[in-house]
Amino acid sequence: MRVALCQIEVGDDPKENLDRVLAALAEAAGTPGGCDLAVFPEASFLRFGNDLAAAAEPLDGPWVTAVREAAREHGVNVVIGVFEPAPSGRVHNTVVGVSAEGELVGSYRKLHLYDAFGDRESERVAAGDRPVTLDLAGHRLGVITCYDVRFPELARALVDRGAEILVIPAAWGQGVFKEEHWTTLVRARAIENTSWVIAVDKAPDRTAPPRGLPGGVGRSLLVDPMGTVVADLGPFPSVRVLELDPDAAARVREILPSLSHRRRDVL
Repeated sequence: MRVALCQIEVGDDPKENLDRVLAALAEAAGTPGGCDLAVFPEASFLRFGNDLAAAAEPLDGPWVTAVREAAREHGVNVVIGVFEPAPSGRVHNTVVGVSAEGELVGSYRKLHLYDAFGDRESERVAAGDRPVTLDLAGHRLGVITCYDVRFPELARALVDRGAEILVIPAAWGQGVFKEEHWTTLVRARAIENTSWVIAVDKAPDRTAPPRGLPGGVGRSLLVDPMGTVVADLGPFPSVRVLELDPDAAARVREILPSLSHRRRDVL
């Protein structure tokens, strides 16, 4: 399985952001050997700090429709973060899964809202109400959005629902020890679930973000089921296509059967 980590910049204009998405998808698809799955950041639609409610579109709107058409054109499955309207003037922070045929196969609304480090995501975003898996590229993907990665019970619930690979779109803000938290938490989710993890953050902001919100850290990661970092994209915009062997999880679980050792009788 060939996966593309699409660490793009995300700015204040949904049209410009869409152009970046389409260019990255074309680059991934044009890589020698092609690409089966392209993963983009959380909120690829629009940078946080803007008027999200005014810009948000339904999932059948023009922005997601353009992504669907590009996925079909290139024959690549896509996971990407958008904003869709929600009640009370807020939005849902939503990750959508699009098949290589351009079909919208599912969507996940972020469960855990980032009311931390001085931010209040819940003032602008309405929380989702359920974990979601997406069947894409012949595998079941469990979706975790940014701050969700701090809650290991979500990753475990996704594995219990049959997720073979954990996918983490993020817009991980800069801050004291935040970069260390990001890399540590992503690896922890891989190790404790003996699962592949594809974690894609946006590239750090090159312009001052609205409301003084911190920019992303980059550092998109592909981590194998033993916790080995196969790739770390660093701090700059990048599209990298990498090989992921889905059978590696089964081999790891033969020698490290921690999932089967869970004490469900007491926990």
